[in-house]
Amino acid sequence: MEYYIICGIIFFVAYAINATYISVFYHRGLTHEAVVLKPWAQKAVVASGPWVMGIDAKTWVTMHRLHHKHSDSENDPHSPLNSSILRVIVEQLRSYERVMKGLISRKKAYTSEVKDLEFEVHWLYRNKLWWLPYAMHIAISVALSVAFGGWLIGLAYYAGMVTHPIQGWLVNSFGHSKGYQTFDNKDNSRNNNVVAWLVMGEGYQNNHHKHPRSPKFSYRWFEFDYGYGICHVLQWLGFITIDKEYLISAVEDSRSPAVEQVLAQDS
Repeated sequence: MEYYIICGIIFFVAYAINATYISVFYHRGLTHEAVVLKPWAQKAVVASGPWVMGIDAKTWVTMHRLHHKHSDSENDPHSPLNSSILRVIVEQLRSYERVMKGLISRKKAYTSEVKDLEFEVHWLYRNKLWWLPYAMHIAISVALSVAFGGWLIGLAYYAGMVTHPIQGWLVNSFGHSKGYQTFDNKDNSRNNNVVAWLVMGEGYQNNHHKHPRSPKFSYRWFEFDYGYGICHVLQWLGFITIDKEYLISAVEDSRSPAVEQVLAQDS
């Protein structure tokens, strides 16, 4: 029993690290500036992100900004309306690869989206060494399995650390196909509680697309964005500063008469 508890702890710690990089640092921070990374923290995140989860910061930010710019239109990098819920996991990978190649070759269609980011695509990807972080995590997984005398503990570590494609698929597919709409965003963004509970509040896509610069994605009493709680922890530790100006305006908007009418109809 103790062994399985250790496996669970390792999985959740690895998963929390992975999701924090994406939801707080890459998404709320670098993409939308809903939280502001301290200069030293930004350098550390950009340098370590690919090693931690195998995802380049500049590429991810570019693709996500294109997603907001073309939400659920034919130019959206990963809308389920352009393929299917299951196929989104393939389309997001293809888009990621396409955006990365565009950034490396300095195509204006991609570089124009991230003029504010004064760093390049990570050297791992410029040198076609994308596989190296995955090999490192496999080695760590094997070492953990040997050290603790069981393969499950290594699998728990690996599954927690490199599952961002699954997290992204849940948000990109179900967050734009299944759920309720609090705001009329002229797209198919939805609030999906299950996805939000699994992926740090990221399932509240309808809320987020209405107020992308809000550091908090949840507004209704039953919505729970624990990623925002982690933002507070990271602010206390000195990694980031939360931009509360946009949060205040987002909360005020969520209480507007038009939104209150929608909430009344849904209740």
